[in-house]
Amino acid sequence: MATAKAPSRYSSIGKRKTSIARIWLKPGEGQIEINGRPSNNYFGREALRIIIHQPFEVTGTVGKFNVSANLIGGGLSGQADALKHAISRALLSVNSDYRKPLRKAGFLTRDPREVERKKYGHRGARRRSQYSKR
Repeated sequence: MATAKAPSRYSSIGKRKTSIARIWLKPGEGQIEINGRPSNNYFGREALRIIIHQPFEVTGTVGKFNVSANLIGGGLSGQADALKHAISRALLSVNSDYRKPLRKAGFLTRDPREVERKKYGHRGARRRSQYSKR
């Protein structure tokens, strides 16, 4: 009887606001490459780099996987959250035992908040034009 061989790469998609992250997770030394650049060059703020490492810290897999990511749309903050979402979903493919800690940390739920559309007659989504008494 043949045993099932584990795949060498795990792919996943994560989303936040208008950002989409497509990633490939493979066993390695913990390097993260985003759009062909190292994560330290892509994300200038330390807070964003901490966000993308959170799923590895929660599951205890720091330094065990290399991540190759393609990020499109949105700003840096939304892209970091989309990447965190994608990494969390890919880690589930690696080991289903990671579901409980990832779910408890809230990394598997896609944040549904989006920008509200602008309404006609308003200056923004809800901001009205200034009232003029005369």
